Amino acid sequence: MPNMDPKKCPMPVQDPDVRNKNFREVALGYTYDMAVEEARRCLHCKNKPCQSGCPVGIDIPAFIAKVAEEDMEGAYEVLSASSALPAVCGRVCPQENQCEGKCVRGIKGEPVGIGRLERFVTDWHREHTEEAAKKPAANGHKVAVIGSGPSGLTAAGDLAKKGYAVTIYEALHTPGGVLVYGIPEFRLPKDIVRQEIDGLRELGVDIETNVVIGRTLTIDDLFDMGFEAIFIGSGAGLPRFMGIPGESLNGVYSANEFLTRINLMKAYRENAKTPVQHAKNVAIVGGGNVAMDAARSAKRLGAKEVYIVYRRGMEELPARREEVGHAEEEGIIFKTLTNPVEVLGNENGEVCGMRCVEMELGEPDASGRRRPIVKEGSEFVLDVDTMIMSIGTSPNPLIRHTTPGLETNRHGCIVTNGEDGLTSREGVYAGGDAVTGAATVILAMGAGKHAAKAIDEYIMEMANVGGAQAKPQTAAALKETVEAVRR
Repeated sequence: MPNMDPKKCPMPVQDPDVRNKNFREVALGYTYDMAVEEARRCLHCKNKPCQSGCPVGIDIPAFIAKVAEEDMEGAYEVLSASSALPAVCGRVCPQENQCEGKCVRGIKGEPVGIGRLERFVTDWHREHTEEAAKKPAANGHKVAVIGSGPSGLTAAGDLAKKGYAVTIYEALHTPGGVLVYGIPEFRLPKDIVRQEIDGLRELGVDIETNVVIGRTLTIDDLFDMGFEAIFIGSGAGLPRFMGIPGESLNGVYSANEFLTRINLMKAYRENAKTPVQHAKNVAIVGGGNVAMDAARSAKRLGAKEVYIVYRRGMEELPARREEVGHAEEEGIIFKTLTNPVEVLGNENGEVCGMRCVEMELGEPDASGRRRPIVKEGSEFVLDVDTMIMSIGTSPNPLIRHTTPGLETNRHGCIVTNGEDGLTSREGVYAGGDAVTGAATVILAMGAGKHAAKAIDEYIMEMANVGGAQAKPQTAAALKETVEAVRR
């Protein structure tokens, strides 16, 4: 008999006035009994609308049914069959816009807490299972993956499960990409990320850190090393600024720099080798998840007042509702319908204020959102000593500048032929933020999954055309063989 409670089981969390002073995880997770009861709210719809909302195609009703039956290991097996990073997804996916957004229970009440159940199952597995993942038999083919963020890790995991020798090349000293440098510890503990990555290593994935593709090695170098296909999942780490006066003052950060110093370099610790400014009054410009992360991190560093400055209203904020709610509880001040026009500095070249104007919403623009318009005579100064820009990022230009024939668009994003991620270069695939610009973890994972499937099909076609006995050793040779046969 299903649990017909119209509301999902609440998630236990730290008290707001306690958690806004520490970096421990905010959400404490379901207990065993909570998870079972929440799972019993699922109606197990035949057409599985929730699954259609999942970019990696998890069989959601199947894993929830296992939880309801108290078969937690079985539930984990269902999750891990489709997702390379289930513990991550359970914590940071925007479920309200994806799986839970399509849940039938959400029509007349609250949807099933799919993300909360995913988190519970993966945490349960980690705490109760010590068995290492089984390394698949090698198929004799090599694939390189550039970047160890969500798309790269997913592509690597799916290919490794098929027997490919996969090497990930990561520019930073620690693998994980945005999962380690971008998302704060209080939303995604780094131990969770490390354990997910260790699982990939058990599958045979090799991870080479401190390798900058485009500088240390190029795409062509990787082909010369015998890799038959390459997946580019290098993300979008180049910050954008508004181009307003005063952006070069001390105390102006990009959200990328601010969060990397805190998350990856642990700048919140005393005597950190890579420090960050502990400001009194901070303004974060932007309204996405990254802006929420930066604001809540600044609060934990001791800031008295932290403002989210956003040119549209609360209803238009692109951040997850849960993150906005948590930010409000923690004392973050939302200055919506506000736009900065100048950063003010003192005689020492340090930020001492931010000149802003009030906005009102006009008719929808090309994006479909109502266009913000300046209110005449509404100028005012916000008293801040730090300004953090969180208005988006774009891909680093290094790879496109060092890879002949790699097509990119005017935003610097790699152009692909669609879902399978094939670029303008033979044997080169791409996905995640390097293609779309800054997006979500789960969308990047979906791109990595689709690309892995396409890479497998590509290499198998090459091998079949070239012949098992005379398999070329490089992608260039494989390409020549295939083209000769096709002619």
